[in-house]
Amino acid sequence: MKQLEGALWAILLAGGEGVRLRPLIRELCGDERPKQFATIVGSKSLLSHRLGRVALKIRPERTAIVTCRHIGKSMEQEFTATLRQRVLVQPEDRGTAADICFPAHWINSQDPEAVVAVFRSDHFILEESTFMSHVANVAAYVQRKPDRLVLFGQRRMSPIRSMAGSNPVGPVGKRGGDSLLHVSGFREKPTEGRARACLASGCLMEHVAVCRENIDAARCWRRFLPHLMVRMGRADRLLPTERLLSIEQEYGRVAKADFSRTVLEACPALLAVSTIQGVTWSDLGPLPKSYRQFRQWRQERMDAVSLG
Repeated sequence: MKQLEGALWAILLAGGEGVRLRPLIRELCGDERPKQFATIVGSKSLLSHRLGRVALKIRPERTAIVTCRHIGKSMEQEFTATLRQRVLVQPEDRGTAADICFPAHWINSQDPEAVVAVFRSDHFILEESTFMSHVANVAAYVQRKPDRLVLFGQRRMSPIRSMAGSNPVGPVGKRGGDSLLHVSGFREKPTEGRARACLASGCLMEHVAVCRENIDAARCWRRFLPHLMVRMGRADRLLPTERLLSIEQEYGRVAKADFSRTVLEACPALLAVSTIQGVTWSDLGPLPKSYRQFRQWRQERMDAVSLG
């Protein structure tokens, strides 16, 4: 088995529109760009922050940014220089299952022993070094236990509908000094009533960050999305030939599917969850919450600068 630093890869999901946050983006940026290209805090976009954060532990050459053709203009405006990361452009949006499966096939073709961390490009995180150290520790566990797909979670005092919930039911292993927990069930974007009930019973609210080994590790892919697996595998094999029309045809034959609902909800026995502490982390979802968090983070940044 290779050393972890040579096996750890990243997928950045950067194809979303960020519709719910458009009023805030319009106020901050003067247009309706997707939120991953918006500058919410500091001088860089959320996607640029994420690229810098991931590079703390994962080499750029081992990072795949997956996006869609219809937001290609935003990508060009954001990155005028050639990126060291691999940008995989999907011809159309076929849901988060394709968003993950397509680059996972590409990574597997480059490195069959890869450990893959999947990140959202539009999440905001303050304590970047702490977060990425946690990712590396979890990845080391997954390298030893490739049959587990590990989620990152934080305990919440109130439900947040834009995040998924899992129910941890006991330790499955160790990550550093912390336990990784079994998952008895998973719900993507639960209703407010279900989310409150989950919290009362000790559930975690999950941020969608997943760490897993190569594409064969997640058996649910083949069980619940066999057609997608075949089509994305064909699309990946067409990449080096630049047969874009053929890739479009493969995508056109794939039904839209959500990764969390189709895979994670269906396979709780394959999941584990690792709680992450000491990190300010948000998906910048519902607008009222986003306004409050934006003001809070801006003040925290100002305080940090004055103290420094």
